[in-house]
Parts: sequence; C-alpha cells; structure tokens
Amino acid sequence: MARTAALSSLPLFDEHRPPVPDIRAVASNSGDFLDDVRRFSDFGAATFETTESGIPYFINEFWTSGQRQAHSIHEVSYRACFKPQLPEFFISRLTQVGEAVYDPFMGRGTTPIQAALQGRRPVGNDINPLSRLLTRPRLLPPNIHEVAARLAEVPWETGEIDRPDLLAFYHPDTLRRLSALRVWLLARAPLSETAPDPIDDWIRAVALNRLTGHSPGFFSVYTLPPNQAVSADAQLKINANRNQTPPPRDIVAIILKKTRSLLKDGVPPQHPPHILGVGLASATPYVPDQSVSLVVTSPPFLDIVQYAADNWLRCWFAGIDVSSVPIGMHRTEKAWTLMVRETLVEQARILRSGGHVAFEVGEVRGGKVLLERLVWAAAENLPFDRLAVLVNQQEFTKTANCWGVGNNTKGTNSNRIVALRRH
Repeated sequence: MARTAALSSLPLFDEHRPPVPDIRAVASNSGDFLDDVRRFSDFGAATFETTESGIPYFINEFWTSGQRQAHSIHEVSYRACFKPQLPEFFISRLTQVGEAVYDPFMGRGTTPIQAALQGRRPVGNDINPLSRLLTRPRLLPPNIHEVAARLAEVPWETGEIDRPDLLAFYHPDTLRRLSALRVWLLARAPLSETAPDPIDDWIRAVALNRLTGHSPGFFSVYTLPPNQAVSADAQLKINANRNQTPPPRDIVAIILKKTRSLLKDGVPPQHPPHILGVGLASATPYVPDQSVSLVVTSPPFLDIVQYAADNWLRCWFAGIDVSSVPIGMHRTEKAWTLMVRETLVEQARILRSGGHVAFEVGEVRGGKVLLERLVWAAAENLPFDRLAVLVNQQEFTKTANCWGVGNNTKGTNSNRIVALRRH
C-alpha cells in the first residue's frame, strides 16, 4: 500500500552539526561590490551600465554560459533551476568562509550545495519537502562502496505492482524492483526522520533523479527529461507515437553509475552545520535572527512552471502527498509582488547588518513582464539599500535586446538579479 505524508506531519527543519571552527570575517562592502561589477571583464567584455525606470542596471556575462562547468555534485535535474555559477559569483564576492548563505526557495539545492563547496554554512528552505530530500544527501555524501553494499541489502524480490498505471513508464520487472526499493526506503528513512542514515538518504536522492528520462541511464522508457514527468496517459501516447515499450532496466547499475558521476569531482569540504527547512519562505523561524550573510534565491516566476505536476512521480516515490504541498501559483503581478515583499520582510529579519540579497528573476511572457522591477518595488521602504540589477547576458543575447528579447519566449532569456544590502 502506498504511504504518503502530509506537509503538516513533517518536521520543519533539520540541522547537522559537524565539528568545525566558527570562522567569521567581514565581507566586502557594497561599494566594493559594485566597483567590482563595473570592472568585471572575465569573459572579454566590459560591463555595460545604464538606468531604466530609475533602476541602475549592470549588464555583462558575469558567469559562463557553459552547461557543465560546475562541480559534478550539482548534476541533479530540477525544473527552472539556476546554474551554480550564479550563487558562486555572489558567494565569492560577498561572504567569507564560515558565514551562512541561504536560499528560501532552494529547489534542487543549488545555493546550499555551492555554499558547502565554498566552505560556507548551507541554509535552505522550500515549501516542497522533495527539495530537502534532493539537497541534504549531497552535503554529506557516502562513498561508492558504501552505496553498493547498501544496495545489496535491498529485498529486491519483494516488490509488488500496486500502481499498474506506472507500467506506462516501466517494464513490469523494473516496476516491481522499484516498488521494493521505495517501500524499503520509506521504512528505513521516513520523511519524519530529520537525520536519516546518510547512505539511505543518498540512494533515495539518486533514485528520485533517475525515475524518468530520455536515455538508458534512467529507469523508464524514453520520456521527457527527468525534471518534467508527464502523466501516465501522456506517456502511453508517447509510447504509441514512438512504437516503444518499456525495457527492463538494471536499477542497481543505474544508481551506481549516477553516484560515480555525482562524485567524480569529489565531495564538499568540511563546512559549518547546515539548516534545511520545509515551509513558506515568509515564515522560517528555524533560521535565527541576523544569522545569515547572504541570500541567493529565485522564486517561482508567476504561474509559469507547474512544479506539482512536474514532480508528481518523484513525490510518489518519496511518499509525499503532492496535493498537500501548497506551492504558490501567483497569476497576477500584484499577487506575485506581495509574495516577494513578504519574503523580503523575512530576509530582513535573518540577515545581519551589511548582509546582501541576490534575488534572481527571469523574463517571462515574452519579455513583457520584467520581474526585477516588481522586486525593486517590493523592497521599497524595507530596511535594504537597493543597489542595482545585474543582468547576466549570455552569448546569444545582445545588449540591444536586454529589454525584451524575442528568443525562447516561453521561458527565461537572461538572469536578472536584484542586489540589496541590509541596513
């Protein structure tokens, strides 16, 4: 029988405390930061500076457009996530080793993971408990031998097909073994456990990332990329159109292969204790007052991405009742701006004086809505200095088109980051 957990039954946060020194230092001030942005030319171009609607903009290619030039531990698929180079840019310039870096909309955990890689304290939150399951294991990964030994303990032959609709994705033998793994993990590492066995935690995270995809490296037949699960009925149509049936997959081999891939660049160095929470970004009491030096985040962009629909299969495997996760879908600019302001009020509480916010948004609705201007307005009269908007212009984007580019009109075209400094 399927087991699910409502959001209200889950622990609000978990915290890990390895023995590390408390290293503190004063980060760069805002003047130094903006001067650094003005001088930036790592990729050959000078920063272009302009003002639009009273907002200062700094435009350049501030980090690489290469897809796979970050640490391998980041390679977990999640819809609408930003590249690790984005938080790395701000972490390097605005924090020191040992300081806390936070993302209240952490998604796959890019900001906390990058913070750990740079020796900072990883702090994260998301309304979906799935985010914590994808993030926590990569902060303290096991080694490949531990993973292989643990997989050998799974009672693979005990699985039953209690979701026959999933045969649209999986060969019957694969689905039985996948169900056996799911039941075993739910018993050993329930969602209510804030500090599960790190090997079990890792296996679950890797399995969640291998449920569906478009290559033999996934448990499923050919389908959409792993960050976007279609419905079972839609998958049947894909199967018919491609004249395909789900082949048997070796679950153990796939998990071990992905583990090797994630760990090929090594593991995060020793870093201060992490805090990972589940809840609204506007209400995170488990993050202490004035404890964070930098917030790097990106909220859902209005109602563009259907997070619940995209992650329904992952939630099934993890035992999460997706209908109980109140993911916000803000259909109007007014509603979205109110959400942003409530979030910024909370960031003002948790940030130390002189701490910064890097609030990333993208272009939506064909460039007709520039969300950074809504963020700028939401921060008015809050205890922040509104510094500037950084536009990370990729190689395919021309400066002349920064205010409404036409390519990729259904998604985002450039990173636009509102930089704020706490009074």
